[in-house]
Amino acid sequence: MPYLLIILAAIIFIILISCVRIVPQAHAYVIERLGAYITTWNTGFHLKAPIIDRVARNVNLKEQVVDFPPQPVITKDNVTMQIDTVIFFQITDPRLYCYGVENPIMAIENLTATTLRNVIGDLELDETLTSRETINTKMRAALDVATDPWGIKINRVELKNIIPPAAIKEAMEKQMKAERERREAILIAEGQKKSTILIAEGKKQSAILDAEADKQAAILKAEAEKQSQILQAEGQAEAIRQVQQATADGLTMLKDADPNSAVLQLKSLDAFAKAADGQATKIIIPSDIQGIAGLTKSIAEVAAKN
Repeated sequence: MPYLLIILAAIIFIILISCVRIVPQAHAYVIERLGAYITTWNTGFHLKAPIIDRVARNVNLKEQVVDFPPQPVITKDNVTMQIDTVIFFQITDPRLYCYGVENPIMAIENLTATTLRNVIGDLELDETLTSRETINTKMRAALDVATDPWGIKINRVELKNIIPPAAIKEAMEKQMKAERERREAILIAEGQKKSTILIAEGKKQSAILDAEADKQAAILKAEAEKQSQILQAEGQAEAIRQVQQATADGLTMLKDADPNSAVLQLKSLDAFAKAADGQATKIIIPSDIQGIAGLTKSIAEVAAKN
């Protein structure tokens, strides 16, 4: 009997321990009683009724990411391409997630494929390649509405890869190469244009500077010639003044020396000699030059007697 009591106590203890549940953060437990949903346990300590209650499902409430394989889609201009998508979703209602759909991930994948075909079917190839943000927004709105009854919220939808056919890809590469060459030619032409403009402006500035330099040189040359002429005129005036001063000084000295008739005659003859030494073809001699000489002699004799 004691052994039976010990075994019975151990069984009861194990059953009680199994009824204790601690729900971790960002998780939820869906609880069923006799196969029917009764409640959802959130984070914390919980107790369930033994035997009749069970944890039907442990639901992860974190945001989850699903990368679906590429799906073939046809654009509006009948181009078939492969597109793979990435879905970011989060479970908001564990009860609906458990009982709303049999396989939620497979349901989201099929729903994503059909929605993607509908959206891409309204776009042409060029629009598909350049309108990723528009496609993402449309798909997120459509998927969010469709998955709401399943307790799932679609946070983001991203087109991971868009793979066009090989022929289309080759044509696009040729087009991109031609566009790059066109841009390169435009840049080269613009560079040459700017270079020509800069060279012309440089020549213009150089011509302006040369003209300004010539102008300054002409002004300085004129100033120099003016100063030279002024100095030359001042020199000539000074020479004339000195000659006149010398003549005046000579006359003063001659007067102070009281010259005799012989000196006067010599001076007169010297003056006539200088006059005759010129290039004149005629020389007019005063008729009274002898009388002047005799008068000079008489004056000299009277001065001697006295």
